[in-house]
Order: sequence, then structure tokens, then C-alpha cells
Amino acid sequence: MSMLVTKEAPDFAAQAVMPDNTFAELKLSLYRGKYVVLFFYPLDFTFVCPSEIIAFDKKLDVFKEKNCEVIGVSVDSHFSHWAWKNTPVEKGGIGNVQYPLMADITKNIARDYGVLLDDSVALRGLFLIDKDGVIRHAVINDLPLGRNVDEALRMLDALQFSEKHGEVCPANWHAGDEGMKPSADGVASYLAKHK
Repeated sequence: MSMLVTKEAPDFAAQAVMPDNTFAELKLSLYRGKYVVLFFYPLDFTFVCPSEIIAFDKKLDVFKEKNCEVIGVSVDSHFSHWAWKNTPVEKGGIGNVQYPLMADITKNIARDYGVLLDDSVALRGLFLIDKDGVIRHAVINDLPLGRNVDEALRMLDALQFSEKHGEVCPANWHAGDEGMKPSADGVASYLAKHK
């Protein structure tokens, strides 16, 4: 998976359940010009997955304000995604999340992104793709370990800060913090200020 960072994101076209509950074929390359958080989850109607999917949905407006689209992917069919979206949360569903859920029943997307486990389900992979279609950040969690949506937002902020200012983001950087000049003097100056 880490081999994909700095490389063009593998393109794909697959069926998805859209925010309005219709089905459509989505192609990743159609999102050029926007940032994309592409995340994989193991299966519909499971336990950790709804907490992540709903957490991304709750922060969707924040992602969109930053010109970033969120796309979820699992090896289930678009019909299964539709059924899960149309099952109330209190009965094990995810409710009407407002970003696309992609169907990867061939498992080719998970395979291309290096997150397919034992030719069975996808691990919890997350990829931050820039406006030019290049993967700039990737993280993978084992099946029982849920992701931190705020960390995905922090990485998006860091990427956009670096692009805008030409500076790098040190450890524990958050939006509003100062960056570092990418030089020995810049590092020394930053560390001197933050002892």
C-alpha cells in the first residue's frame, strides 16, 4: 500500500449507491480537480464499519468545504449498500449517508489499492488523493481497528497548507499552526521556538 503514495491513484469505474439512493457508475478520474478521501471497509451489515461510515457522514460538510469528496468502498454489491442505507441506524443500518458507496464485488479495486485481505474482504485502507489524482497519504488498519475521521481531516489540512505555503507540517501539526521551511535553518528555527 505505501508504494502507492506519490503515484497516480489507480482509476476505476464501478456501480455506486449515490447520496439520493440512485445507482450510478462512478469513475475516480471524474473527480480530478477535487481532493478525494477514498476509504475501504470490510463489509456491509457489520459492527465497526457503521461507526466509521456515519462518522465520515457527520463531517462530510467539513470535507466538502475543503473541496474534498468522500467515497466509501467495500466488496459488497450496490444492492447491499442500498439495503444498508435504507435500514435505520437503530436496527443495524447506516441511514441515508450523503456520499457514494462503491460496489467492489470483483475485488479489483481493493486489490489495486493493496488492501484486499486473503482474497476475501478489504482492510480499512484510507487514501488521500490530491486534485491531480496523486495519492498523497495512505493508512491501513486491521479489521477491528476503526479510523479517526479527524485525522483524515488533519491530513487534508496539512496537504492544502503545504501546497499553499510551500512549507512542511511538523509532528502534531493542526490547521492554524505554523509550518516549517523545508531547510535545515527552517527546522532549527522551528525547534528552537517549540522546545
